[in-house]
Amino acid sequence: MEEFRHSYSRLCKESGAEPQETVLQQLQGLPRGRLDLATQSLTVDTCRALGELLQKEALLTELILSDCMLSEEGATLLLQGLCANTVVRFLDLKGNNLRAAGAEALGQLLRQNKSIQSLTLEWNNMGAWEDAFATFCRALAGNGALRQLDLRNNQISHKGAEELALALTRNASLQQLDLRWNDIGLLGGRALVNCLPRNKTLWRLELAGNNVPGDILRAVEQAMDHNRDRQTTFRENQARTHVLSKEVQHLQEEKSKQFLDLMETIEKQRKEMARSSRASAIRVGQLQEALNERHSIINALKAKLQMAEAALALSEQKAQGLGELLAAAEQEQRSLAQRQAKEHRLEQQEAAEREAKLLRDLSAANEKTLLLRNQVDELERKVGSQQEQLFLARQELTNTAAELKTRAIQAEEHLELEKKRSRQNLEDLERLRAKEVEHLTRRLEESERAMQERVQRLEASRLSLEEELSRVKAAALSERGQAEEELIKAKNQVRLEEQQRLAHLEEKLRLLAQARDEAQSACVQQRQTVAEAQAQAGQLGLRVEGLRRRLQELQQELSNKDQEKVAEVTRVRVELQEQNGRLQAELTAQEALREKAAALERQLKVITGDHREALLDRESENASLREKLRLKEAEIARIREEEAQRASFLQNAVLAYVQGSPLRAMSPQK
Repeated sequence: MEEFRHSYSRLCKESGAEPQETVLQQLQGLPRGRLDLATQSLTVDTCRALGELLQKEALLTELILSDCMLSEEGATLLLQGLCANTVVRFLDLKGNNLRAAGAEALGQLLRQNKSIQSLTLEWNNMGAWEDAFATFCRALAGNGALRQLDLRNNQISHKGAEELALALTRNASLQQLDLRWNDIGLLGGRALVNCLPRNKTLWRLELAGNNVPGDILRAVEQAMDHNRDRQTTFRENQARTHVLSKEVQHLQEEKSKQFLDLMETIEKQRKEMARSSRASAIRVGQLQEALNERHSIINALKAKLQMAEAALALSEQKAQGLGELLAAAEQEQRSLAQRQAKEHRLEQQEAAEREAKLLRDLSAANEKTLLLRNQVDELERKVGSQQEQLFLARQELTNTAAELKTRAIQAEEHLELEKKRSRQNLEDLERLRAKEVEHLTRRLEESERAMQERVQRLEASRLSLEEELSRVKAAALSERGQAEEELIKAKNQVRLEEQQRLAHLEEKLRLLAQARDEAQSACVQQRQTVAEAQAQAGQLGLRVEGLRRRLQELQQELSNKDQEKVAEVTRVRVELQEQNGRLQAELTAQEALREKAAALERQLKVITGDHREALLDRESENASLREKLRLKEAEIARIREEEAQRASFLQNAVLAYVQGSPLRAMSPQK
């Protein structure tokens, strides 16, 4: 974009105008292949410079000029520059108030440009100028590159819709058309619906906000669904055609390879037949030479008939040897055919064994997968049971901690109550002692009532102490015995005071002092009990702390178990994925082996056919050789007859000569 920026500055300066700073700033940080000047008020000089740059720019694929307030002249200059551009795919002219001149310039652009696939013209006024919009529609009819057109909010009337309908009947490339928020109305909607059956490429047509009736909208939607299904079917057919073309090409290549192999095999067989024919020709030549030699021997040495017969026997032996060689060749061919059939059967057995082995491996892998899944389920059940146990342990610990807290709180409250009661008892005892010292003679009855109240308080304190000591078992028995002894002593003291009254006042005071000492000892014991209760509370606190630590340990174990479970599940999943990958690889290998087996079977069929053809050729060759041999044997028989006739003629001539000679008379008759 830096080069584009410098070129823009240079062109502006050459035309005598200053480049716009906002445009320069906008050009500085744009990504490669995209020019975004949206919301920039572009002057005519800027539009002229950009039009000249766009004629030669080979990197921009997206041009966004929305809301740029383009004038008629500026829009015309920009669009004229785009007419020669061959790389821009996306053009956005939204919100530029394009009117008649802009519509005509866009029509020229659609006639000349063959690269723009998406054109956005939202928020313009092209539809208000019917002649210019008709020019635009005629250019759209002949355009074969545009795929998407946005004409929202362009004041398109029903006449403009009719022009668009005419354009759509001839356009074979537009796929998406947006006409929302115009003034198409009923007539325009009908015109568009009537043109849709002749358009097979448009699969998206938006007509909302145009006062179009609902039935027309439904008809448009049905037509769009039909075209969309047609496009989907066309794409699927294209994909299938591509796949089939690849398969046909592959089959053609395989057939060409097989044809070449077959030609090589035929060439080899031809060479072998030529060699065999040459060998047979050589053998026939040798036989001919032998026959010529025998003819010459017979003609030259008529007297050596026995030697000729011996040569004839030799030729018969050679012919028999040739027959044996022919039989051996036939036997060899039969053995070769049997060997090839046996090898074919062995290969089929090996392929069947491999397939069975692969099936067994696949079933074993499936069983192993099921076993691993069962193990994973069992591990998950174990983890769930452990989580339930940990949850129950947590709940039990929570309940135990709550119970211990309540017990500790109750013990502390009871200790506070006992402290208050002991203090109250001490105060009451002090008051009673002072009253008895001061008013011993006058208020004997009051002292008796005070003693009764004291007995009641002691009884209440005894009861409270019994309740406290029942909760704290070890100290309860000792405190209860002490309270009973104190009660007995108090009762005895009351009886003695009632019996002796005035006579034993000093003794009573002494007994009161003893009672005070005993009460003090009881308070000391109660303090000891409080100390023991505090010690027990401390022990309970320590126990609670230990339980807390145990709870933390259990939580830590639970987190460790969770981590172990997650790690185990992850490991099992990884193993399953690896096994699945291995199984997929084995399946792929099995498919490859099956394909290889199929290819081998096809190759074996081809080889078998070739072998059959070769056998047929050999049989025909053998038949021709047999025919030649039969002809040679017939010729040899004919030669034998001729030789026998010649020999008989010679013998007759020799006999006639011998009989006609003068030696005949001298020789004795036989």
